[in-house]
Amino acid sequence: MQQLNGDEQEAPYRVVRILFLSVIAAIGGFLFGFDSGVINGTVEALQVTFDSDAVGTGFNVASMLIGCAVGAFFAGTLADKLGRKPVLIITAAAFIISAWGSGISSSSGQFVFFRILGGMGVGAASILAPAYISEIAPKGIRGRLASLQQLMIVLGLFAAFLSNYLIANTADGALGEFWAGFQAWQWMFWVEIIPASLFLLGLLFIPESPRYLVAAGREEEADRVLGSLSYADDFSEKVAEIKTTLRIDSKPGLRDIISKATGSIHPIVWIGMGLAVLQQFTGINVVFYYGATLWQAAGFTEADALMVNVISGSVNILFTLVAIALVDRIGRKPLLLIGSIGQAVMLAVLALLFATAPVAEGGNLEFAGNNGIYALLAANSYIAFFAMSWGPIMWVMLGEMFPNQFRGAALAVCGLMQWGANFLITISFPVLLENIGLGLSYGIYAFFGLVAFVFVKRFVTETKGRSLEEMTND
Repeated sequence: MQQLNGDEQEAPYRVVRILFLSVIAAIGGFLFGFDSGVINGTVEALQVTFDSDAVGTGFNVASMLIGCAVGAFFAGTLADKLGRKPVLIITAAAFIISAWGSGISSSSGQFVFFRILGGMGVGAASILAPAYISEIAPKGIRGRLASLQQLMIVLGLFAAFLSNYLIANTADGALGEFWAGFQAWQWMFWVEIIPASLFLLGLLFIPESPRYLVAAGREEEADRVLGSLSYADDFSEKVAEIKTTLRIDSKPGLRDIISKATGSIHPIVWIGMGLAVLQQFTGINVVFYYGATLWQAAGFTEADALMVNVISGSVNILFTLVAIALVDRIGRKPLLLIGSIGQAVMLAVLALLFATAPVAEGGNLEFAGNNGIYALLAANSYIAFFAMSWGPIMWVMLGEMFPNQFRGAALAVCGLMQWGANFLITISFPVLLENIGLGLSYGIYAFFGLVAFVFVKRFVTETKGRSLEEMTND
């Protein structure tokens, strides 16, 4: 088996074993993406089924994000108390129940309940999967392995878009009857039960994170797990190195994000929160949650709008692979800077195209000449810049940038901020669309692309090629 190297020589790792464990953990990302994307093709059907107005529809779509914020916050702290593996197993069960319940819902209240439950699973998986991968991965390929989370997210999004398209096309629309007397939108949610069950089964075969085991005082177990990941014979030095990054007087907890020296939140936690919020404030999830609605507002038919989603999902996958190829070569910070500027420019182009398009009968935009094609190209270029930068790199950074002592606690706070920002952007979009239009809405998102560039340039430190313990001891 090959030996993996970072900036310094590392012990020979069991690459296939580590990749297997990373892929299982990253299935949580697939469910994250699927659960986020499946709502895209059901928005109009839910509005009709539950007889909801614009605000109600926005809440039906955004309700999952409340659960995401709660799940992300409590998963981090629970993972420090119970371990990464048990909490991931709970999230898999939440995905299964949510997928079933969302499809059987007969009212907005029932639907919101099950979507919040699923959101709790999404929030937990969003922070625990990259954290788990970072804690088992060698530093030389940690960025690529942690990026699997985002690859699985975009594969999940693509699977949801494709599944929605095929089901709706077969049933002649999301409200049409698909199979066994149930409507197409219901089956769109039920499809998720299959990957969620596979995730639950796979989690039974992964070990606990060795860094959690050391923090919990279970050093013999940590030694055995490290032995399953590496060909080295002695891990006492690695266990001792991990212990030096932990406080011996207490187990990790939420209070650890407060510096004893200053009495304030550690600066690195503020940076993590900034990354988490700015990833959302450039509007990426408006494209994915409301893609079908957005393109119909821009004059496309329902079928064409769903097909555009499939194309966008393909672009997302392709450029996430670009990020995986580059993250351990050129580093995290350069990709974030490139992505910030690229997103800002493409969003500005979209804002201009949407703002200058006349409104036709029915309230939809009517692009002149080739402007509709230019809008599609700009939107997919925006997705490409996001996919090669902020999409995967934000999760990579959050999984590796925090010290061992308060990684779980910091992830809890950053996850809460990330999903809170996601909720704010998602629930506000229908209101913005109705009151100021697509042009000004996208102009706001473009502005935050510039803010993201300045933030990364000023505050973010490169983490490429450094072990978690090296960063802890800064």
